[in-house]
Amino acid sequence: MAFGWKLYGDGKTPPLGEAVAPDERLSWPRTAGIGAQHVVAMFGATFVFPIIMGLDANLAIMMSGVATIIFLLVVKNRVPSYLGTSAAFVGGVAAIRANGGDSGDVVGALLVAGVVLALVGVLIHVAGLGVINRVLPPAVTGAVVMLIGFNLAPVAASTYWPQDQWVALATMTFVIVASLALRGFLARISILLGLVFGYLLSVLLDVTAGPITSPGPTGEVSTRDRISFDSVAAADWFGLPDLTAPSFSLNYSLLVVPAVIALVAENVGHVKAVAEMTRRDLDPMMGRAVMADGVATVVATSVGGSPTTTYAENIGVMAATRVYSTAAYYVAAVVAILLGLIPKFGALINIVPGGVLGGITVVLYGMIGLLGAKIWKENRVDFANPINLVPLAAGIIIGIGNVTLVFSDEYVLNGIALGSIVAVLAWHLARALAPADMRAALQREGTHPAAGTTFGHAHGADPSSVDEGGRPGVPGTRTPGEGTLER
Repeated sequence: MAFGWKLYGDGKTPPLGEAVAPDERLSWPRTAGIGAQHVVAMFGATFVFPIIMGLDANLAIMMSGVATIIFLLVVKNRVPSYLGTSAAFVGGVAAIRANGGDSGDVVGALLVAGVVLALVGVLIHVAGLGVINRVLPPAVTGAVVMLIGFNLAPVAASTYWPQDQWVALATMTFVIVASLALRGFLARISILLGLVFGYLLSVLLDVTAGPITSPGPTGEVSTRDRISFDSVAAADWFGLPDLTAPSFSLNYSLLVVPAVIALVAENVGHVKAVAEMTRRDLDPMMGRAVMADGVATVVATSVGGSPTTTYAENIGVMAATRVYSTAAYYVAAVVAILLGLIPKFGALINIVPGGVLGGITVVLYGMIGLLGAKIWKENRVDFANPINLVPLAAGIIIGIGNVTLVFSDEYVLNGIALGSIVAVLAWHLARALAPADMRAALQREGTHPAAGTTFGHAHGADPSSVDEGGRPGVPGTRTPGEGTLER
């Protein structure tokens, strides 16, 4: 494990067609800028989901930084990812509270789920990569990555965008134009620039056009300023978050443990998405990544924090910036820890107008969903084959449409969890029932578990696109004469 990141070139923005590898970094000021984008990307969900679960939001922010550092250490700095609050447990937590559980019961049950997740990671690490390749071939992982990204679409379309559609449209347009019209480092921080642009535009409109009448964060229509600084004025400058000791109950634990299935699929999908972008073979890190998420959840919930997961939002930032340096994630983690100790600054970030977030999230969430399609393309997944077409179509629509399966008044499965489970189990059921010629077609396309292929490397394709210095290139492009990255 090393913290001596190599300086990329002269520390400035790499030329078009190249990218900054996980073990490289830009100059520290530029690295701090990328880290700031990661903070912005994770902040909204990491702050909102604890509130929904009745947990302390400032503590969740702080522990997300701690969790990210734990994750990076366990994966030996090879998998650039940020760990924020997981939404997979929201339903289970609601069931606990509906059955009379308090916050101690909630974090105790979540801690148990973290232990189970960590043990699953150990099993994957010990049993070998074959466990993942057999259970989650590229056809399935592409579907999981796609539904993870597109499942977030209603959040952008129904929660953020309607709060101020014109600011959302202006922010989205600014991000698109900035990413193409600007040059160098400015183009690579277009998301952060878009946030600042939308923030200032909202302040200007409050002064010139007056209040807006639209749905608020809860969906209730009201007339209000786009930005209110009342909560910032009321917040303290420094303060410790509220800590909660966990208490344990088998019944409550059983309500949240099934979400571990979704987290395993989500973690694997995210790591495979990162592998696709960095053009590195991260399959040996799968077990460590899942275990790290479990350990991070245990640490976070042991003091009353929220459960964690790798964040698709931050993968979107990497896709936009082409900077995969883990140094930027350490910067983001430290900033998150400090934010957890500064309630006033947390309040300032928390009042970013919903319309601004709407403009940004339609770009980020869409990029994640399209990574799933890229997985299919690179592995030549054949959707003329019913084994791929039928079950994955069902799983994707369940995930994107947030379809709910009710087992009882206390327990339901929906959205990403249910969609992922259907995609995985139904694909294997279809493969088992299909005639021999359809199963043989899977081997020809390189997506059959027995084919021995790994994500993105089917048919002997060049597993990476790198320059002479060993830096990964833009995913999906291969320049003649390029070498391959050592595994």
